[in-house]
Amino acid sequence: MEGLLAFISAVCSRIQTVSDLFWDFPTNFEWYRGIPVLGNFSLAIILLIGSGIYFSVNLRFIQLRRFRYGIRVLKNSKAKTGITPLASFFLSTAMRVGPGNILGVTGAVSVGGPGALLWMWISAFFGMATAYVESTLSQIFKEKKDDEYLGGMSFYGRRLLKNSAIVGVVLSMMYIIYAILCFPAQGFNTVSAMGQIASIVSGYDLPTTHAVYWIGFLVVILATCAVSFGGTKKISKVTDVLVPVMAVVYVITVLILIFINISRIPWFFYAVFTQAFKPEAIFGGAFGTALMQGVKRGLMSNEAGQGTITMPAAASDAAHPCDQGCVQAIGVFLDTIVICTLTGFVVIMGRAWLTENGAAWMDLGKLPKYLASIEELTPGIGLNSVVTLLVSLCFGLFAFTCLLGFMSFSEICANRISRSKVFINAIRIIDIAVICFGMLTSIVGLDLGALWDLSDFANILIAYCNIPLLYIGFKYVKKATVHFESKHDTPFSSAVIGVDVPVWDDKARAN
Repeated sequence: MEGLLAFISAVCSRIQTVSDLFWDFPTNFEWYRGIPVLGNFSLAIILLIGSGIYFSVNLRFIQLRRFRYGIRVLKNSKAKTGITPLASFFLSTAMRVGPGNILGVTGAVSVGGPGALLWMWISAFFGMATAYVESTLSQIFKEKKDDEYLGGMSFYGRRLLKNSAIVGVVLSMMYIIYAILCFPAQGFNTVSAMGQIASIVSGYDLPTTHAVYWIGFLVVILATCAVSFGGTKKISKVTDVLVPVMAVVYVITVLILIFINISRIPWFFYAVFTQAFKPEAIFGGAFGTALMQGVKRGLMSNEAGQGTITMPAAASDAAHPCDQGCVQAIGVFLDTIVICTLTGFVVIMGRAWLTENGAAWMDLGKLPKYLASIEELTPGIGLNSVVTLLVSLCFGLFAFTCLLGFMSFSEICANRISRSKVFINAIRIIDIAVICFGMLTSIVGLDLGALWDLSDFANILIAYCNIPLLYIGFKYVKKATVHFESKHDTPFSSAVIGVDVPVWDDKARAN
């Protein structure tokens, strides 16, 4: 078994080397690092933040101007076909709000210092415009199948690149690979959270080989299969319930911690803003480190620019393509500006690295770091147990809803490649096998870091596929936005943007 774990760690390490190359290029060249200011920015950062700035400026910061409108769309959600904009929002949030909201932020702060949170905010603000563009694009080019809408990166990618079937297949395959690389970490996190909850309830530190972990293993697999094979509508019914519950529980829990430690709030903002440009040596002491960690973990959390939330965006029965764009921009705000900031409050206000056990804190894994920070903020063992239990519950739900989203949209992409039942079932079996692998690695004692490397690589890989498509399709988004903001009663159709959009032509005729 030890030999197998060593092999898995070695493979993940090699993948991480490639991932770092994608993330760091060309800052890994000394001549580039020597360029003032620019030398701190990798191509990935320039591409991700730069695209967000470009879209924000060209759309006159629509993420701000239409923020309240997006909320109104959520309030008045209706659907004749597919799912409502609100259900789509919950479905995409189920994929966005995951363990990365806890582990990612904790990792960013532990490596880049408190200042990494500022760069996370900045990347999220501009990422809201990117999310608007990709979601609007997915709505424009969505397709109708029976009583559901299908769309997303592989759909608009095909239409934008001369309606090439090969492009659609390649992009669909890229998403399936992305999901497969992310499954192990989510499976690991789900079963780990269940074990953590059992340990808190029982009062004993249960080993990962305990029967509770094996029971959790079976429960997660059965629940995932039962829900995921029911299609987008069935999954959305589950996420409609789970997403509000886990979000509200997490927000209230952290707000209570903040209220108890309200005197530390000024120090929190001082640490974030002062160390964004000059972190302490304990965190690497480099501006580029804080910047990279903030952007990298922000992307992993809110997924703006990756194209991964375009499928739930396309499933919505929106009144206008831009309606869902406004809604998905709010999703980035909720994920990073709200959820990730709350996690940042805990980690930074906990100041665990400044205590007598600070050196030990730096050596802990991401989740133990977060729980140690909670302990610093909770007066008394009883309250700490309750808070830790609630956070562990949310952590497990975060991971489980991510699994549901990944499986659902892997199947949509598989259908895009082939309608063969043999092929679809093969993808399902592979997905389940990889999830099982992730949970088993938790049970046998593998460190999460190795699996996290796979997710890191998946995120940047799919972002490099999606961002160029957004630039190619941006002209259609601009035309749709002009129509959206013109305030006339002409329905959105092919005539508006100068390209064939059958779904919207049918809706225009029906109205």
